Amino acid sequence: MAERRGESVVARTLADYAYQRIRSDIVSGALPAGSKLRLEALSQQYDVGMSPLREALARLAGDALVVVEGQRGFWVASLSLADLDDVTHVRGLIETEALQRSIERGGPDWEREVERSFEELSEAEARLSREGETAVPLWEDANRRFHEALVSACDSPWLKRLRHLLYQQSERYRRISLITSGPNRCVHEEHRAIHDAAVKRQTLKACRLTEEHLQRTAVQVRAALEAAESARGTTG
Repeated sequence: MAERRGESVVARTLADYAYQRIRSDIVSGALPAGSKLRLEALSQQYDVGMSPLREALARLAGDALVVVEGQRGFWVASLSLADLDDVTHVRGLIETEALQRSIERGGPDWEREVERSFEELSEAEARLSREGETAVPLWEDANRRFHEALVSACDSPWLKRLRHLLYQQSERYRRISLITSGPNRCVHEEHRAIHDAAVKRQTLKACRLTEEHLQRTAVQVRAALEAAESARGTTG
């Protein structure tokens, strides 16, 4: 019995490992949107067995990062302009509701966490400016922690769960254009403005700034997607 429990723990650990690796490669684009996920190739690439691999892919399907088509197998979820617009709109609704509740309920611990995560994000943004693409993973982690800190005092588990799912979808799109900010955009100042409004308990302002922040990112991503589509049409 102890041996079976040990095997179960190992299987879960391998499934978690496969989940994290494949998720990272989907978000970064290393596994392209719309591509078929062939189990044998993935098993070799990530050095995991079929059972933990299938478990990992099932979890990714639950995150809407992978699509399952009956007996035909698994695919990386596609990206599109229509989906970008939908994700951005719904995330704005969820994010601002969670932020409003968090600001209303957050105490000193919440404020300290928002301050700390903003400082980390500021450092990561400075590195991204200096180093470019090599600093993207560090920036993504810091960006995620900052936005999570802002909503951490929200009292609705479902709101936070839905927000997490939408954040993952937004992350895929954001990676497409992360390095190419528009000429009139300073993401650091957008984050600073959101931070300042939140800690000053200016709820409506913080929510408006957050929604504008998401919309600006969507505009930037849309331009990158349209440019990529145009380039494919030129070379096709």
